[in-house]
Amino acid sequence: MTSSTFSRDELAAAFDQFEATVDRAAQTRDWDPWVDQYTPDVTYVEHAAGTMRGREQVRPWIWQTMESFPGSYMTSFPSLWTVIDEATGRIICELDNPLRDPGDGTVISATNISILTYAGDGLWRRQEDIYNPLRFVKATVKWCRKAAELGTLPPEADAWMKQYGGNK
Repeated sequence: MTSSTFSRDELAAAFDQFEATVDRAAQTRDWDPWVDQYTPDVTYVEHAAGTMRGREQVRPWIWQTMESFPGSYMTSFPSLWTVIDEATGRIICELDNPLRDPGDGTVISATNISILTYAGDGLWRRQEDIYNPLRFVKATVKWCRKAAELGTLPPEADAWMKQYGGNK
């Protein structure tokens, strides 16, 4: 067990800043500030993509993920709940990943659990995202079907459906 030297207030403030930066990245579609919140030697564990070490491994992955469908249709990543673990300097949270409105106000999303380990000075040294990829596929298929029904299915989503969505 790693002992933390960070107070609850510092961890909470750092996580508030993390969320604000991620929200700004989602609004501007500029993912570099998100990545810049990690230490240069960050370990990022993403169970579907693998373990990345260092910002310069994380950066192209985030850009590719967030700029291709379905990531490009995710509008925000708000935490639904948060646990501050002072003893380890960690924030454990459930993040929502809503997709943009398909045209009728429907909200379709999937969630993941993230564990962030703080390094100090507003930087995070580790993040692990835990989720069931099939839940994200199911949400994306649901979104595509709704958009198709409404006549708003964009070409990139149609191509994704043909590749991953099946005929069901």
